[in-house]
Amino acid sequence: MAKNFQSKRPRRSTSTTIRHLVDALDRIAPFSLAEDWDNVGLLAGDPDAPCTRVLVCVDATSKVVAEAAKLKVQAIVSYHPALFTKERTIGASTVGFEAVRAGIALISPHTALDAAQGGVNDLLAWAVGDGGRTPIRPSHSVSPSEALRIVTHVPSDAVDRVRDAMSRAGAGRIGHYSHCAFVSEGIGSFLGGPTSNPAIGKAGVLETVSEMRLEMPCSQSSLPSALAAIRRAHPYEQPAIHVTHAAARPSAFEGQGRMVALTKAATTDAIANWLAKSLASDAMQVATNDPKRKHSIIGVCAGSGESLLHQARARGASCFVTGEMKHHDVLAALASGIDLILCGHTESERPSMMVLAARIRAEIPSIKVGLSAVDLPPLRRPRSR
Repeated sequence: MAKNFQSKRPRRSTSTTIRHLVDALDRIAPFSLAEDWDNVGLLAGDPDAPCTRVLVCVDATSKVVAEAAKLKVQAIVSYHPALFTKERTIGASTVGFEAVRAGIALISPHTALDAAQGGVNDLLAWAVGDGGRTPIRPSHSVSPSEALRIVTHVPSDAVDRVRDAMSRAGAGRIGHYSHCAFVSEGIGSFLGGPTSNPAIGKAGVLETVSEMRLEMPCSQSSLPSALAAIRRAHPYEQPAIHVTHAAARPSAFEGQGRMVALTKAATTDAIANWLAKSLASDAMQVATNDPKRKHSIIGVCAGSGESLLHQARARGASCFVTGEMKHHDVLAALASGIDLILCGHTESERPSMMVLAARIRAEIPSIKVGLSAVDLPPLRRPRSR
């Protein structure tokens, strides 16, 4: 090999990388919450590249990429995916090509941030008014630490030993708690074969023993260690062990859209005025059957939320807040008896970017995070002469 082309193994950087940024975003808004059709996560760039500066925006346009290059930014976190569909090619005229050429990574949280607690829809729901909030369409998931449930039957004098061994192996974790287990009493029976060596009773004799049923949650990754721990700590020659998968559960906090139960009922116009002030938006539009009608249950979905309208109405909403809707969908909503407040597509999402930037800073204090100055709503009212 020619001398100029000889390579050395690169040293692994200990500084903050794009991968650290992606992981931080996954903690803020788990990508698993995103809709199936969406394109979230790292869309372009080297995950092992250093990252000291990040630019946050709603839309990663060519102007934003140029701004990022001028500011020597290594990553753009854009709410809307710069590569919305999973393109097979990235042409020279695309934002993806411009970003990669400039050495800038592109990352998007999009519908994961919509669904996440404290995300886009929660912030829009807070702007509607005081009241309880729940998802319109809850996300269904299982915590990784609770993905499995291990059940074994143990003599009462060995329960503590087996539970502790399983806990040290990684089982029994729920959130910030360890050693989580459930123990119930019962009667076990067994008949040892000719070559068996039972810890209790004799081979060839049917034995019944007072036992404790020990149940503990466990992650998939900890399962081999937890099973080995049971076999080491259990007094039986062949302990009975059962492993089952936990069913996905609807979340009380995460999911698409929000239902808001206002503490004080209000008219459509009053809610729209609160939103206009909170969002600093002059793009508000209202459709109502009765201007004097008051609402207690409000459906909320930032952006284009028509797909959640019927679910919100079925759950008791008499008013629905979103960014935009098609004309005939507006007419259909009014005909079904539900009022509408349209805030403007990006206007309903934009305030969340400041919060997202602050949360990234909190997760990774070593990087500088700024908001794009050129990322503006594409539509505006004409200037009056």
